[in-house]
Amino acid sequence: MSSSHDLLNLFLDTRAASENICAPLQTEDYVVQPIVDVSPPKWHLGHTTWFFEEFLLSPHLPMYQRFNAQYGYVFNSYYESVGARVVRTDRGNLSRPSVEDVYAYRAYVTKHMELLFTSFLTDDLLPVLEIGIHHEKQHQELLLSDIKYILGNNPLQPVYGTLKNEVFIEKGERNYYDMPAGIYEMGHDEESFCYDNEQPKHRVFLEAYSISNKLVTSGEWIEFIEAGGYSNVLLWHTEGWDWVQKNNITAPLYWYNNSNSWQQYTLNGACDVNPDAAITHISYYEAFAYAQWRGLRLPTEFEWEAANKQFDWGKRWEWTESAYLPYPNYQKPDGALGEYNGKFMVNQKVLRGSSVATPANHARATYRNFFHAPLRWQFTGLRLAKSL
Repeated sequence: MSSSHDLLNLFLDTRAASENICAPLQTEDYVVQPIVDVSPPKWHLGHTTWFFEEFLLSPHLPMYQRFNAQYGYVFNSYYESVGARVVRTDRGNLSRPSVEDVYAYRAYVTKHMELLFTSFLTDDLLPVLEIGIHHEKQHQELLLSDIKYILGNNPLQPVYGTLKNEVFIEKGERNYYDMPAGIYEMGHDEESFCYDNEQPKHRVFLEAYSISNKLVTSGEWIEFIEAGGYSNVLLWHTEGWDWVQKNNITAPLYWYNNSNSWQQYTLNGACDVNPDAAITHISYYEAFAYAQWRGLRLPTEFEWEAANKQFDWGKRWEWTESAYLPYPNYQKPDGALGEYNGKFMVNQKVLRGSSVATPANHARATYRNFFHAPLRWQFTGLRLAKSL
């Protein structure tokens, strides 16, 4: 557990970082919700603020007055035990509170959080505070991904700004690292922060396997497209094939063919697809089909974790072949914070690593992200594996 002084600095830096992400936006950009999975930027700013107000200020800062009594209804996400909320599909229908009001709300809560730090912070609140900070970091990743979807689906293809390594070039030769059969320890057991779904540490037996040191590239994906990968039913799960057919999927998200040349939307605007860049914005369905086409497979999350020191990760969230399930002897925390991870452990796939959108001081080898199989608005890619 970090000290209160370190947490204060991390808290203030995190609050500022969320607003820096939104700095290039126009006011109109803050309100858009083009699909259910994408939340309006102003909702992210309000929700991450509500988290601190709900779980720290309101119960623990004496005489605290909520900024607006109705904001709990507007900015609660999925905490059923806390109270009613605006349903997820309707977040983009709210013209009020205004963007100006949301920023005033943020300033109000941040100011009172500093007061909590200086005068009323007790040791038992530190874990909740730390979760709140990393909760906002999670939303920063979602915020950037949502902004890209909002702007990338605008026919004007507006430029947001430069995101370092958004187009990440995979250099060097592709090699496969052999991992022997054996018992491996999985999960987080260090003093540093982790989420409850990364615990407890436990052992798994893995058969011998080999895993790629490189992510699959855009050039390799173009080969898949040209070989008819999106029209070969034999490569796909039945559910994935239905998804391809119903949605007319023919390429990764943000790709389009212009005069027989592949181009893509990036936050820095439209550009040619670089064949040496790591592929991104693909679904689990697509990742599985591509691996089938190559005669290989996706690694399990445990294979990924056991071998993670053998490759450079952190530029793409990487799909795995593992269902999102609790670890042996997992105990969901009591109260509302127990809703953070445990109730989502069904019908989702695990992603490992992190991405170019992941904030600093947030990624680690044991971190388990999770998404439904058709989702691809996040910066998702894949590396391949094979059994030995």
